[in-house]
Amino acid sequence: MIENALRGDKRYWTWVSALGAVVLVGVYFWFRQFHLGLTITGLSRDVVWGFYIAQFTFLVGVAASAVMVVLPYYLHNYKQFGKLTILGEFLAIAAVIMCMAFIFVDMGQPFRIGNVFLHPSPNSMMFWDTVSVFGYLFLNIIISRVTFRAEKKGVKPPNWIRPIIILSIPWAISIHTVTAFLYSGLAGRPFWLSAVMAPRFLATAFSAGPALLVLIMLVLRKISSFDAGKEPIRKLAIIIMYAMALNVFFLLMEIFTASYSGMPEHIDHFKFLYFGLDGYTTMVPWMWGSAILAVFSLILLFNPKTRNNETFLAWACVAVFASIWIDKGLGMVVTGFTPNPFGTVTPYSPTFPEVMISLAIYAIGALIVTFLYKVALSVRARMGQGYEAAH
Repeated sequence: MIENALRGDKRYWTWVSALGAVVLVGVYFWFRQFHLGLTITGLSRDVVWGFYIAQFTFLVGVAASAVMVVLPYYLHNYKQFGKLTILGEFLAIAAVIMCMAFIFVDMGQPFRIGNVFLHPSPNSMMFWDTVSVFGYLFLNIIISRVTFRAEKKGVKPPNWIRPIIILSIPWAISIHTVTAFLYSGLAGRPFWLSAVMAPRFLATAFSAGPALLVLIMLVLRKISSFDAGKEPIRKLAIIIMYAMALNVFFLLMEIFTASYSGMPEHIDHFKFLYFGLDGYTTMVPWMWGSAILAVFSLILLFNPKTRNNETFLAWACVAVFASIWIDKGLGMVVTGFTPNPFGTVTPYSPTFPEVMISLAIYAIGALIVTFLYKVALSVRARMGQGYEAAH
């Protein structure tokens, strides 16, 4: 099947070549980082987690979102999601690999990551986060391989795979829950010390991930013969709508709690995000942009006329994805360190090498999705209506 990824027209190879070029540039900067150390990044003694870890946190949510198509299809027999499940699982595989890559480049001595498994520390949330992410990758590889092979042969998947599929559903929820616990368990960081951190992480995951999947489905319809159908996309839009509404609600809960209590160690972080602190306003335009995009997306999603119009839905999904990426991929991690426990603001912004290494990892993820989707769509194109008959 993999040979299908090596066939394509000029547009396909132009896209692959462009992504490959981005990867090569990022590898060059990573070698510089490996030689010179993390000094080429914007990290410091006070801000020890930055752009890399923020992207890891965001992408864990994208990976977990595959459960939004797997759960209705396998547990509730919602057949309309049949065409989407394998694509959701492939997206989860790419997202988890990107998560691991961001952890790899964030470590000063990346090859020491093996110590997590050679010398496990069950009392550490970092250990459990590593186990959950690796386990989720393994589950998705097994599930996608077995179900896709069965689909190719035009038969039902073997019975033994169903318990593994069911196990993957709570596992998907666990990977982002454990990631949230990684932050909320740090008592010295009041911005993260919140009981709604895990629910908020899940709400962002179940809105940003499906939003990306909807955008991919709309693009595939334009550039290939694959069509997931209008009904599955509309159902995903409803999931995105409610998840995004919950995300905004949880955020407002945190802002209210911090502002009403008036405790400086809580409210200063939100001041830094939305109004600036001690003259530092780097995050202010980004966070207000995120808030405006969130409101804009909800207006489009709650209106049935715009939600069911695929042009408006595409804009809503772009707004959802961008809003959550700004919130989690820029603001959430850095603000946990700003101000520090002594009330001092240490400015941080990603450097050019940091950005290029991050772009390279995203390009690797895009290549994985491209190759996996190319295989899936090529096989389905040859099968024709055999897919519906098998299910």
